[in-house]
Amino acid sequence: MREDKMGFKKLRVTALSAIMCFSLVGCSSKTQDTQVKGAKDEIVYASTKDIRDINPHLYSGEMAAQNMVFESLVKNTDNGVEPWLAKSWDISDNGCEYTFYLRDDVKFTDGEVFNAEVVKMNFDAIIENVERHNWLDLVNEIKSTEVVDEYVFKLTLAHPYYPTLEELALTRPFRMLSPNCFINGSTKDGINGYIGTGPWILSEHKENQYAIFTANKDYYGEKSKTSSIKWKVMTDHQTILLALEKGEIDLIFGSDGDMIDLDSFKALEEQGKYITEMSDPVASRAILLNSNKEITSDLKVREALQYAVDKETIAQGVLNGTETVADTLMSKTVPYCDLNLEARRYNVEKANELLEKSGWKMSSDGYRYKNDKKCSIELYYNCDNAQEGTISEYLQSDFKAVGVELKVIGEEKQSFLDRQKSGEFDVQYSLSWGTPYDPQSYVSSFRTPAHGDYQAQSGLENKAWLDETITNLMIEVDESIRTQMYSDIFTYIHEQAIYIPLTYSRTKAVHVPNLKGVEFNPSQYEIPFEKMYFEEN
Repeated sequence: MREDKMGFKKLRVTALSAIMCFSLVGCSSKTQDTQVKGAKDEIVYASTKDIRDINPHLYSGEMAAQNMVFESLVKNTDNGVEPWLAKSWDISDNGCEYTFYLRDDVKFTDGEVFNAEVVKMNFDAIIENVERHNWLDLVNEIKSTEVVDEYVFKLTLAHPYYPTLEELALTRPFRMLSPNCFINGSTKDGINGYIGTGPWILSEHKENQYAIFTANKDYYGEKSKTSSIKWKVMTDHQTILLALEKGEIDLIFGSDGDMIDLDSFKALEEQGKYITEMSDPVASRAILLNSNKEITSDLKVREALQYAVDKETIAQGVLNGTETVADTLMSKTVPYCDLNLEARRYNVEKANELLEKSGWKMSSDGYRYKNDKKCSIELYYNCDNAQEGTISEYLQSDFKAVGVELKVIGEEKQSFLDRQKSGEFDVQYSLSWGTPYDPQSYVSSFRTPAHGDYQAQSGLENKAWLDETITNLMIEVDESIRTQMYSDIFTYIHEQAIYIPLTYSRTKAVHVPNLKGVEFNPSQYEIPFEKMYFEEN
């Protein structure tokens, strides 16, 4: 069974690669030869998603677009938190007061001056909408905001909160909007425009077609190397590939399989006409098992499904060896996650044994039954993602091998997200938020009912303890105690088999050869367009 499936997968990948190469080579070669006669000045980026409403104080817009226009007091880098709109900061001895010394040379793109009054206005607008932001514990901890001087802002917390700076640097919600964007001093119900201090200005947007970002010529920092970015919406992955072939786009960039699947990525890499890049592992790819549903509420069933999945074949066959197998939810390279947890490796015999012990007996039709009920569960995934459907079909085959029927259901992204909130799923595809959200912000969200993690954990006997421990963890000042609390949390989650860790995902980029400066930010949701430029032929 395994050899047949693997053989079929290899054949499928090889065929797709051949088709891709034939398609790309077979069309007129003058596309690439004539694409650049001099240095271009606009990068055309293809995305399956429209930028939508990029109000940085809310969550409906694309994060990459929000990051282009709006800035925060500090920023996350590979070297840790560094200054941005704040030149420096002091932290009080008790860890509750953060005093930020702001740049005095910054203006919003509408001419408004950036100062402490504006920072307070933005923070107060975010706090006003605390219920929407309470997944991020920093918002819950803010006690007061204060203008100390024209360019000095003080943030006071109720308790010392160790990830304060990292969370202030996230793409949302702590980004600065011009006062002219506020409606009656608020941003939670909409804004008047998208005016920030960043290196890019949103100059044109045609919904579900394109957006044009032009370089901010008055930017206080290092200016963008090209004059504009065209964010071109192409909802179909094959359309993106054809557009690349025709020279209509310059860049494909995205986390997981949002833009193209790894079969296509590998084919483009092997073909050699384009530059393919891949980040270090940034997030955890996993399957959520809902402890609140009839079949998956049984710990033995959840454990059995862990052993039923051939992760190595998924990593090699589906993901073309570009990702490493995940034995635990968080990689050992993630802070606080270098834990000695037992890996549940692929073991059909072990999976069958656990299912037998839980009372699910194999029938002649190849499926298991208990009290005349078939062992059938449903898996939901975002059908807009090029990778999730293929992985889901693989899981279907793995589960069938141990007598479990897996019904695979693809949904539009919003329906998928709504299902996370409602908890109406047996099994659901999941991806952690990656650097710099993991582990603190990701774990913090476990307590929020709007997230699938909360819903999947809600049937656990010690769910109340889990949530309380996470709450206490965020304000624990003793590093050794905090380390132990993280260990307790991840050990419990692992023992309860709520997640089937699959692989550790990477951000991918494909671009034309003369586009230089393509790099990856720590966050998989940001694209550093300002570093990119075209080299003259």
